[in-house]
Amino acid sequence: MSHILSAVAWPYANGPRHIGHVAGFGVPSDVFSRYSRMAGNDVLMVSGTDEHGTPILVQAEQTGVSPQALADRYNRVIAEDLTQLGLTYDLFTRTTTRNHYAVAQELFRQVHANGYMVEQTTSGAISPSTGRTLPDRYIEGTCPICGYDGARGDQCDNCGNQLDASELKNPRSRINGEIPTFVETEHFFLDLPALADAIASWLGTRTAWRPNVLNFSQNLLKDVRPRAMTRDIDWGIPVPLDGWSDNPSKRLYVWFDAVVGYLSASIEWARRQDIAAGGDGRMDSSGAQAWRAWWNDPAARSYYFMGKDNITFHSQIWPAELLAYGGKGSRGGEPGLFGELNLPTEVVSSEYLNVGGAQFSTSRGNVILVRDMLARFQPDALRYFIAAAGPETSDSEFTWPEFQRRTNDELVAGWGNLVNRTATLVHKNFGEVPAPVEQTDEDRALLATTRAAFDGVGSLLGSQRLRAGVGEAMRVVGDVNRYVSAQQPWTLKGEENRDRLATVLHTCVQAVADCSVLLSPVLPHSSQAVHEAFGGTGRLAPMPRLEEVTDLDDDTRHYPVITGDYRLGTDLAAWRSEPVVPGTTVPKPAPVFTKLTDEAIEAEVERLQG
Repeated sequence: MSHILSAVAWPYANGPRHIGHVAGFGVPSDVFSRYSRMAGNDVLMVSGTDEHGTPILVQAEQTGVSPQALADRYNRVIAEDLTQLGLTYDLFTRTTTRNHYAVAQELFRQVHANGYMVEQTTSGAISPSTGRTLPDRYIEGTCPICGYDGARGDQCDNCGNQLDASELKNPRSRINGEIPTFVETEHFFLDLPALADAIASWLGTRTAWRPNVLNFSQNLLKDVRPRAMTRDIDWGIPVPLDGWSDNPSKRLYVWFDAVVGYLSASIEWARRQDIAAGGDGRMDSSGAQAWRAWWNDPAARSYYFMGKDNITFHSQIWPAELLAYGGKGSRGGEPGLFGELNLPTEVVSSEYLNVGGAQFSTSRGNVILVRDMLARFQPDALRYFIAAAGPETSDSEFTWPEFQRRTNDELVAGWGNLVNRTATLVHKNFGEVPAPVEQTDEDRALLATTRAAFDGVGSLLGSQRLRAGVGEAMRVVGDVNRYVSAQQPWTLKGEENRDRLATVLHTCVQAVADCSVLLSPVLPHSSQAVHEAFGGTGRLAPMPRLEEVTDLDDDTRHYPVITGDYRLGTDLAAWRSEPVVPGTTVPKPAPVFTKLTDEAIEAEVERLQG
């Protein structure tokens, strides 16, 4: 058994998430985590809502509420949506917890103590109309490197290069369009040049990464310069240094603290586990150190899931912070209280899921929200589309007709029909799973195929190749359908054919059970329904739950978290073929999947166009 950290990108708490978001970070991470648990690994899947930074502040002012109130609202909306989608977080929390503040400040202090957080004078933007600081993410203009007109003041999304707002050509405020005034201001910068050799050495060992991610990450090293890690803003984590901590307008950069969230969520999870076991849950207590198995043990593996716009922060900034915390750059240094922390095993970045030939955009109305999708369609239909046709290694397109086709042809007519007709034949002819009498070569060949698929499909899902893994599982479903068509069990009537009918249907039930396990990481809701259709009890595919908790270090604050019990041997099937039990009662079946009508799809097309 291996310890595997599934570190999932933190959705920003300024509104509900759309299906493009969960195509990048949500479904891929959950499929991988579910499979890894079934394969016997000890998985810790963590994330939460990212709640600091300028967009929250600006939107809160426009809405007439406090930044915390706005974050509270959308933290709950996002947590509810991700729970309904079936994402099995061990802990989905938030960045406004006191636990997160303490962990982020500890990392900053030690990175500073090791000499990698240097103070510099830089040019800051001021809004002429308000006199307030205008953070660089709210300035846009023409990129001085590639000429893209729409680059932000911290990064160009077109070429991926880091920028300073003062470098933009024709800079303008994204809030009101005015031209900012630039003044001198003091900030702390992460000394990336002092860490570049260590980052390059680490990247040189990451040969198994997706080529687009590795190439992009290595290209970032061609122009390495210090990166500002504090901001002129009053919404965020205070800078934990004398002369800075009491300054109301200086805070840690939201992206510094957001990536620290993977560690802080792991620590919060361990503290809550300690409390559940009867401990006091203090961060420094011996019972709250379970997180270290995923962070301090060199044998542990960690996989970071996100969209391609976040590669920079996960393959350069976060590794640089970890190296600096451990004193692994050219300046030397010593690890802090958390010890030497593991670097990412792999940065698993997806491309963009587009709609209507363009990227999803809430502001332009080109958007399909997760909660709207789940209100009208089965969650597994969305999960299946993302896994089978999502933006794994290249941009992909979501269209309503293609969503309908894949649901109706592949889920309803392919997999769902196989389940339904097998269960119907068993229920009608025996009422229970029959025992086989004498198997033929065809029977044995089919079961050999379904058993062998566990290695093939598992290898693909374990290496984050969802499209290929789903394709292979559905190929096996096709083999089972062809077996049923060839054997024609509905023609095997009379006592003289009773033994053969029992053998064929037993073979079908076993094959369906195997396919259900193969598909359960992608289709957990329907796999559970298939399990129960053939008399199964307990859980085949466990589900997350939304739980109200109190902040560990501030009993006046309460918030929802996503958590659950996904341990192998309790409510989780193992990744292998388990013999079905003859005599198990098979009730009258109900359809597993809902066919999508033309009228329903036409309504969605009109809704999107409107």
